[in-house]
Amino acid sequence: MFQVMLPIIAPIFISVGLGWLWVKSGRSMDVTAVNMMVTNIGAPCLVFSSLARVSVSGAALADMAAATALALAGFMALGAVVLRVAKLSSSTYLPSLVFTNCGNMGLPLSLFAFGQAGLDLAAAYFAVSMVVMMVLGIWLVSGEPTPKAALTMPLPYAVAAALMFRGAGVEVPAWLYNSTDLLGGMTVPLMLLTLGVSLASMRVKTFRRASALAVLRLAMGAAVGFALAEVFAFDGVARGVLIIQCAMPPAVFNYLFAQTYRREPEEVAGVIVLSTLISFATLPLLLSFVLI
Repeated sequence: MFQVMLPIIAPIFISVGLGWLWVKSGRSMDVTAVNMMVTNIGAPCLVFSSLARVSVSGAALADMAAATALALAGFMALGAVVLRVAKLSSSTYLPSLVFTNCGNMGLPLSLFAFGQAGLDLAAAYFAVSMVVMMVLGIWLVSGEPTPKAALTMPLPYAVAAALMFRGAGVEVPAWLYNSTDLLGGMTVPLMLLTLGVSLASMRVKTFRRASALAVLRLAMGAAVGFALAEVFAFDGVARGVLIIQCAMPPAVFNYLFAQTYRREPEEVAGVIVLSTLISFATLPLLLSFVLI
């Protein structure tokens, strides 16, 4: 089993570690600029090329999108209850319990574990999660429900374009597919490197609370992922991808939102850092279940 998991886990650890070492060695990286490039160019191209290709059926993509929506709803409901009982601010902590690092970690893990079909299904989860995060995530931290952020990002339009090609039964022109596939290829390595850079710059302020919420996020994610895989009767690649994406640590975007709207970013950073570190330790166990 170790020989099976090492090729999956090693690229993640090495890429994140290189990003972390880059900062710790005194070098700088404009994370904001890189994130903007990935969000506005790399990710839309990756999603388009993934959804437009025929490695997975339209029904499989639709099922994954539906499972993603239910997973996010489940995270929000469970997280809201726990935070209310614990008397913690939903505006500060709930986004980190709902929106996972399904891009930086989930996409490469799905690719290395299940190949191109895994990446294509993971891209469907990522697309739904990102669009919802840009609406509900911003609403949670700002208190102002608005679809503006989602409508101004290219990702929803990349999804719509890919679905139009698939729905019409028209093959994507080779020049367009090759271009988006090439540009989308930068997404996974840049996401992993920036994750390492971000972890190197974040600090844990309140260890006990952050560690408790970190364990909650990972445990809740795995539980919901396994449950929904049973509900949708997923097996093989679809089952593995859904569980992996649900069980990821919080997205770094949650920290950026907390900074922008002044929702205790140090507290959010602690949850993200500890969740990510714990997930590095639990990844072999998670993969041992999804690769069965």
